[in-house]
Amino acid sequence: MWIQALIMAAIPAVGGLAAGWPSSVRLPLIVAGSAVVALGSALLIVAILTLGGYFAFALRPAPSSALVTTGVYARARHPIYGGWILVGLGFALALSPWALPLAALLALELGGKSRVEERALVAHYPEYAAYRQRVPRRFFPLGRADSGRRGCASWRPGPG
Repeated sequence: MWIQALIMAAIPAVGGLAAGWPSSVRLPLIVAGSAVVALGSALLIVAILTLGGYFAFALRPAPSSALVTTGVYARARHPIYGGWILVGLGFALALSPWALPLAALLALELGGKSRVEERALVAHYPEYAAYRQRVPRRFFPLGRADSGRRGCASWRPGPG
């Protein structure tokens, strides 16, 4: 968790101190970045509220916890991480191109963290494997999911 917090703190710090976007794209990127931050924040809030009393910072579920598969968790297995990825990307877009590598690093860190968490969830909840098959999206609850690739949105070309 401390790595995630450090990266999240570094994104606006670097973005605020480093050279910003060229003036020709600054305003559109501030607007787009702010919208992405708002979307990510909304996803975070909805996901945390859906967990209710089961929300925790630990990677391993508490012995008395229950597997939540409703609400936003019926569409994505780790929507809180998806929210953090969007918030990090949004800050980077709004502030500076120099913050984009940190946003990518945050996404990689949360991807690794989600894999560690999934191993603990499979061990704790026998029904988690079936849930993972039913809900192939890892972070983002929108878009079409490809059941052949866990957690990834998919584009398929049409005929012809």
